[in-house]
Amino acid sequence: MIPSAASGSAAGSAASPSGASPSGGGKPSRRDQILAAAAELFAQHGFRGVGIDDIGAAVGITGPALYRHFRSKDAMLGEMLTGISEYLLAGGTERVGRTGEADEILAGLVRFHVDFALQQPALITVHERSLASLADEDRRRVRRLQRQYVEVWVTALRTAVPRLDEPHARSAAHAVFGLINSTPHNRHLPHEDLAELLTRLALGALYAAK
Repeated sequence: MIPSAASGSAAGSAASPSGASPSGGGKPSRRDQILAAAAELFAQHGFRGVGIDDIGAAVGITGPALYRHFRSKDAMLGEMLTGISEYLLAGGTERVGRTGEADEILAGLVRFHVDFALQQPALITVHERSLASLADEDRRRVRRLQRQYVEVWVTALRTAVPRLDEPHARSAAHAVFGLINSTPHNRHLPHEDLAELLTRLALGALYAAK
């Protein structure tokens, strides 16, 4: 059975990813403001195409003043992409740990990732384009967190579809990430309609993997 695409649509309790405004509506810290501005600029112009002065101007301070918050532009990118990975892993782990039917838990996991992708298209774009620009240590940490997040999906999918083996579940999860993470290039529908469509398509693809 493929559950309703609306299942699990609540935002959940995971903290906002680095570079995102707090979901609770409170005023973001200066550090969060800088990361959010940097994410938009990196998405538009690429990591190498943005200077410290550009980021400072976007938040109303001088470029050198940014060094009070981050030791370098590389450190900024590292915190940004590590923050994405930590947010997804924490949110995914929390959702698969909930009680309920396996189908509904999988639907909640899908909707969680869909909501993130729709709310943070700049972070999705930066991740796609700038992962290779990370310092080695940051890149290893991001990769490790990503592998753990994939395993969360594998667990949820194999619980919902017990006959599915691990290689198929892992491949299906990666394919669905590609579908959902296409959102920066897919803005033809209002937010809620697109969220509903993406969730329905993702669940259909996951259940078709069996």
